[in-house]
Amino acid sequence: MAGFRPVEPQHIDGDIEKVLLTEADIQGRLAELAADIERDYEGKDVLLVGVLKGAVMVMADLSRHLSRHVEIDWMAISSYGSGTRSSGVVRILKDLDTDITDRHVVVVEDIIDTGLTLSWLVSNLQSRGPASVEICTMLRKPEAAKTPVGVKYVGFDIPSSFVVGYGLDFAEKYRNLRVVATLAPHMYS
Repeated sequence: MAGFRPVEPQHIDGDIEKVLLTEADIQGRLAELAADIERDYEGKDVLLVGVLKGAVMVMADLSRHLSRHVEIDWMAISSYGSGTRSSGVVRILKDLDTDITDRHVVVVEDIIDTGLTLSWLVSNLQSRGPASVEICTMLRKPEAAKTPVGVKYVGFDIPSSFVVGYGLDFAEKYRNLRVVATLAPHMYS
């Protein structure tokens, strides 16, 4: 493709403080998570539920690392507004199109911060009668946790910095970076 140039950290010099995870780090870990999911759900149908918008990259790449058929669906929930901290108030912006009764559901997240939103989501999904609900997240910030959430599949534990890239945004920017990086504090303070 003539002229194709993906957005890289050096293209937004000054916005990014430090690259935490490279594209190779991310893809290698997703392959491992996919293998774990295949092993754990051998002989069972799995529904991957991606949480919009941030999980788009994780969902696409995780599903491509799987060597078996899976169904996918999406939910959009909101608790952040335009700030950098979770408000704790959750709204469903887009619900599932799939009935999850008696289904094995794996919720796919980009990041778990406080756990408040995810705790609410898991409770909501469990009330719908699935066979099981597990969580797969690319990133987790253990130091930021305010409520315990059982996460079966974790890509990476990271510090409580504000991160962008690989689906994660600040004011709808930086999602298309192929890396995970800390955003320079002057960008959001």
